[in-house]
Amino acid sequence: MDTGFRSRSLDLPDIPLIDVGDAGPVALLDAEPDHLAAVIAGARGHYGRLALRMGDTATRKWLARNRNPYAREIAEIARRVALPGAYLLNLSYEWSCTTGVMGDPRRGGNQMLRTLDWPLGGLGRNVVIARLRGAAGPYYSVTWPGFVGVLTAMAPGRFSAAINQPPMRRVTRSCWFDWAINRTGVWRRSALPPSHLLRRAFDSCKTYAEAKDILTNEEICIPAFFTLSGRDPNEACIIERLEHRAAVHEAPTAIANHWLAFQEPDHDRGNDSFGRLAMMRSLLDEGLDGGNDELSWVTPPILNQTTRLAVVANASAGTLRVRGWERDGPATREFSLPEPGRPGTA
Repeated sequence: MDTGFRSRSLDLPDIPLIDVGDAGPVALLDAEPDHLAAVIAGARGHYGRLALRMGDTATRKWLARNRNPYAREIAEIARRVALPGAYLLNLSYEWSCTTGVMGDPRRGGNQMLRTLDWPLGGLGRNVVIARLRGAAGPYYSVTWPGFVGVLTAMAPGRFSAAINQPPMRRVTRSCWFDWAINRTGVWRRSALPPSHLLRRAFDSCKTYAEAKDILTNEEICIPAFFTLSGRDPNEACIIERLEHRAAVHEAPTAIANHWLAFQEPDHDRGNDSFGRLAMMRSLLDEGLDGGNDELSWVTPPILNQTTRLAVVANASAGTLRVRGWERDGPATREFSLPEPGRPGTA
């Protein structure tokens, strides 16, 4: 993979920063409709139109049956898009990630390092930063128009957080059969998806402790790994979640896409999960200080052909750095918050 991208960085697009306040994801769609259209086009090529239609039907019924608090937003987004995929992509859970949390030696506080991997093309070049406001205050979500949950975000003065996907539970020898079995289990449950629970945390939690309590104890409909990074150097953790149980690993710590505390038969998730975790742990041991090039740690095996995002977030300093990636390398310029010439982020 080509990682010598500095000479062509100026040819890459910027990542938009959209301030939608308390208007939420529907307003984000109105501000950047072309980005969602591009993501859905990529999903149509990846999954097929029939699969998107069938997934939309099942997802819509599940949201209605469980009185999901974000079902109306998803329905309005689907109405405005008028293309198959808006429902299904909001509950998609087929990606892998590498995440670590550690003290920030340069700015103080705690920093979260994170990459998101997904075979779906177009996610890297169409990423946006949404400035949202919930009851607990503003936060910045690294997201896509049309998506109502939160996968990666930073709330200045409160906390940063992200979701990794655990391995798929193994029931048979077939990944495809087990995917169907696991999905059937999800459809039978009524709890929130992990991305919706993380949005609730950013909307309603004023402190790291409040967010840690919700992410550790609230029931979810499918297993997840939550990474939570607060204001103090040691105020961070990884939360391994089953539907009704949790295991918490205090900072400095890291996670990829395999279990650390729970022992369950599973199918591997993503590219070289053990290698990615080992590399992230070595970065934490070194006390990473990226200086003016804070994404220099994004190298193989953490960087691979399915990497779509790289993020560094520090809630204490109110800083956020993001870059989009595609199969052939960087897909955007590096986004930096605070932006040059701006004194603050809140």
